Amino acid sequence: MTEQIQHIDQKLFEILETVSDPEIPVLSIMEMGVVRSAKLQGGIVNVQITPTYSGCPAMDVIGDDIIKAFQEKGLEAKVELVLSPAWTTDWITPKGRQALEKYGIASPLNETADKEALLGNKKLVKCPQCGSFNTKLVSQFGSTACKAFFQCENCLEPFDYFKCLK
Repeated sequence: MTEQIQHIDQKLFEILETVSDPEIPVLSIMEMGVVRSAKLQGGIVNVQITPTYSGCPAMDVIGDDIIKAFQEKGLEAKVELVLSPAWTTDWITPKGRQALEKYGIASPLNETADKEALLGNKKLVKCPQCGSFNTKLVSQFGSTACKAFFQCENCLEPFDYFKCLK
């Protein structure tokens, strides 16, 4: 489990790992790092989640999916949205980063490298198809607002890049 997760036991963790991110179905919400806490109190599982960015449309779906996952195990759940501290790409687990790459989405870089790449100053985004850093920014926005659209200049494949958020 990652550092930002508090108050969660293994049974609850395992149930939450079955809930996929609706925009990136190869990632669980645990791998994505949006779950802040999960506690069983008075027969109800209270789950706190943090959106990847303010106004993320996937949060309603994630909340519904969490409730459904616990219902399937005979548990009632409530989901609370927690905005502070803000989610950061540092919370994506190593397993999650690997899943992003296999899915064809470039994993977030560090903040400095990301700013340079998004400003077009350096080609620092690694192509998830061929591994080349010879890539270029096509658009600041990819398939969702939290991604940018890049193209590899070696293999010519387009790909999403998950923007670094800190």
